[in-house]
Amino acid sequence: MWHVSQRSSPWRRRYPPGVPQEVDIPDVPVTRLLDDAAETHPRRPALHFFGREISYRDLRDAVDRFADGLHRLGVQPGDRVALILPNCPQQVIAFYGVLRRGAVAVQHNPLYTEEEMLHQLADCGARVAVVLDRSYATVRAVRAKLQLEHIVVTSLTDFLPLAKRVALRLPLVQAQRRRAEITADVPHDPDVLPFRELQRPPRRPVRQLEVEPSRHLAAIQYTGGTEGRPKGAMLTHRNLVANACQQHAWDTAGRPGTDVTLAVLPLFHSFGLMSCLVAPVMTAGAVVLLPRFDADQVLSAIRRYRPTIFPGVPTLYEQVMDNPRFTPSDLGSLRILISGAMGLAQSTIDRLTQVGAKGLINCYGLTEASPAVTGNPLGGGARNLSVGLPLPMTDAVIVDQDEPTRVLQPGEPGELVVRGPQVFAGYWNAPLATAQTLSKGWLRTGDIAVMDEDGFFTILDRLRDMIKVSGFSVFPTEVEKVLHRHPAVHDCAVVGVPDARRGERIIAHVVEHPAYPFSAYELRRHCERYLSHYKVPAEFIPRTALPRNILGKVVRQRLRDEAVNSPA
Repeated sequence: MWHVSQRSSPWRRRYPPGVPQEVDIPDVPVTRLLDDAAETHPRRPALHFFGREISYRDLRDAVDRFADGLHRLGVQPGDRVALILPNCPQQVIAFYGVLRRGAVAVQHNPLYTEEEMLHQLADCGARVAVVLDRSYATVRAVRAKLQLEHIVVTSLTDFLPLAKRVALRLPLVQAQRRRAEITADVPHDPDVLPFRELQRPPRRPVRQLEVEPSRHLAAIQYTGGTEGRPKGAMLTHRNLVANACQQHAWDTAGRPGTDVTLAVLPLFHSFGLMSCLVAPVMTAGAVVLLPRFDADQVLSAIRRYRPTIFPGVPTLYEQVMDNPRFTPSDLGSLRILISGAMGLAQSTIDRLTQVGAKGLINCYGLTEASPAVTGNPLGGGARNLSVGLPLPMTDAVIVDQDEPTRVLQPGEPGELVVRGPQVFAGYWNAPLATAQTLSKGWLRTGDIAVMDEDGFFTILDRLRDMIKVSGFSVFPTEVEKVLHRHPAVHDCAVVGVPDARRGERIIAHVVEHPAYPFSAYELRRHCERYLSHYKVPAEFIPRTALPRNILGKVVRQRLRDEAVNSPA
């Protein structure tokens, strides 16, 4: 398909000392990573949850009990089990327990609406769902249209220390009362059972059911759905193990059994699943679980557990530093900040540098790649306005989006296409979409990028977000960067909508700065100073906020839909 030579892969010469070009990927299921950690570091804390500590030995035992519980429910290898949970011990136990049975874990956002939940549960054909009590009503409302045979219900209070307050800072008696109100609505039905029912000691030793790591699925991760309906990315055991090995090889200073990862990113997202669970478990690291982002809780967790690794998104780091309780010493224990999922601005880089943050690396990935593809070097040499270099055993090329067989030269923007052991097996129930995205192991990312002479990649935009005005290509991020330079603009998002005369017209959605009045005329004049005429937005729409997904990325599709569906 595409040929990658030593000359066309200059990033290999830029690897930091100690980072190998090839990585030994063991042919094992994902659960082996947990088993190895429990054998080598049995007493090492695996999970911290608001004062509750679970060792690796105890975590493995809980996983085995859950796997035995699934066996009693009739779950067989290849069956899909839906996990509808926030970050909590039950999510971790259920994830590895499903894989222990040779089944497939399918994770869902517990805040989904009925329509969103119905689509994903029906698409994956889950037989069992493990549900947070606060999400049970949503699942119950759509159950009649599904193949669900059993629903396992749990609460955040199930794994909290009795003497502690719950995450939402309610007194324990109030939390218990709230839990009683919710579970009172759960029917006494043999097909609806509490999580603790699947934690009974097994009657027989629990063994890992045999899987072929390169062929059998470990997880189906639904894409974010910012463009149309989400699709289920099929990730094999080898995909996940490979990506964990690649990340471990990138971190040459890491030592097994020493790191503490702050898990604020949701584990049901591919970024959180890998960086906050699979990769830390591989090195017997401790994981601090937070069910949702709250700056006060994040700061409290940092001060209590002194994490060494903090995966996040730029808006998350900004909100932590914006908190009145924040002091630069709060970041003193961190040796790595893994920034991903959205662009990292120079202002955020400067601000983190000013407060003494060390080890900031901007990275790039996508669900279809398990997810990590590139990363900036650790220990110096990071160019964080780029997304860094391809990880070991990852090939990457930039191709002409109109003529994909033509590989572009350094400095020429085009579509990023990647290949590696972390690249997914295809989309669940979507052979056409798979064929359009995957070809002979190469993944068309749909992202517009450019590679420099040293092999550093910079993401310019999403191919599907690119706007065509009278035949000219316009990158929304280019327009947004210009708008951000005006003092009236606090936040903005640029989209293209159909236009009979020009193909598309550009609309800028602007959140104004509270100290500066909004003026469409002034913003247009500002854009005309820095942009070609066809890149200047045709319309400036004031907004109080922009629609964002769970990771804080702007959902441009929602803005486009608003424009298309609004009355003329």
